[in-house]
Amino acid sequence: MTDPSNARPILMFDSGIGGLTVLREARVLMPDRRFVYVADDAAFPYGAWEEPALRAHVLELFGKLLDRFSPAISVIACNTASTLVIDALRERFPGHPFVGTVPAIKPAAERTRSGLVSVLATPGTVKRQYTRDLIGKWAQKCHVRLVGSDNLAGLAEVYMREGFVDEEAVRTEIAPCFVEHDALRTDIVVLACTHYPFLANRMRKTAPWPVDWLDPAEAIARRAFSLLADTEASHRGEALPDGADLAVFTSKRVDFPTRRLMQGFGLAIS
Repeated sequence: MTDPSNARPILMFDSGIGGLTVLREARVLMPDRRFVYVADDAAFPYGAWEEPALRAHVLELFGKLLDRFSPAISVIACNTASTLVIDALRERFPGHPFVGTVPAIKPAAERTRSGLVSVLATPGTVKRQYTRDLIGKWAQKCHVRLVGSDNLAGLAEVYMREGFVDEEAVRTEIAPCFVEHDALRTDIVVLACTHYPFLANRMRKTAPWPVDWLDPAEAIARRAFSLLADTEASHRGEALPDGADLAVFTSKRVDFPTRRLMQGFGLAIS
């Protein structure tokens, strides 16, 4: 049997620090695995990019990452990137398994009692046809409101680095999620950006009424775990440091709060 500590690492990819929510769940399921966390902060936020340029950027970046680390699998812990480029990644790198992150519309439709569901996402995820196709396939009997936030991902980044967030700003961003219709109220909000669970407590505090905030991180981690059995092989990529997993920032500029945050997650800065 392969020693998990010597096996090929799992690569977690996001535009910033949001994917740490998925890493946290993955470590619960796979405590002996090694991880490489890649934050494409040089390109953050992805919502500001035109789609063709972002697709080309992510494909080029992954060519380098797969060569460098030879991961067993790659988890795209970013809804915006997954809904845009996951199919292109699988086509470009057919021998490598990718786990995507898509809005949890199916479980939301299964759990709602009122039939009123909101999807809180980045503007890029909201406008993607992929997202609308999910609604058409799984939530035809629900009223699904798509809410695109320009600011929540940035607020989450500030909160995790500095420990403070403007609660009124959070309240403003989530307010469109709450719908009342014929004595019914929104009862589920899908967190369709991996950054958003970091602000879940602030969302609960500022929400006009209680809802179920649906975080897909555990489901993503379980999917990654299920794929590992078919991917075990010796690790030929860059050696990881003893005792810590690796964090890579594409900007190569890591300030002290970010370094402290990564250390808190057991990640050594590359």
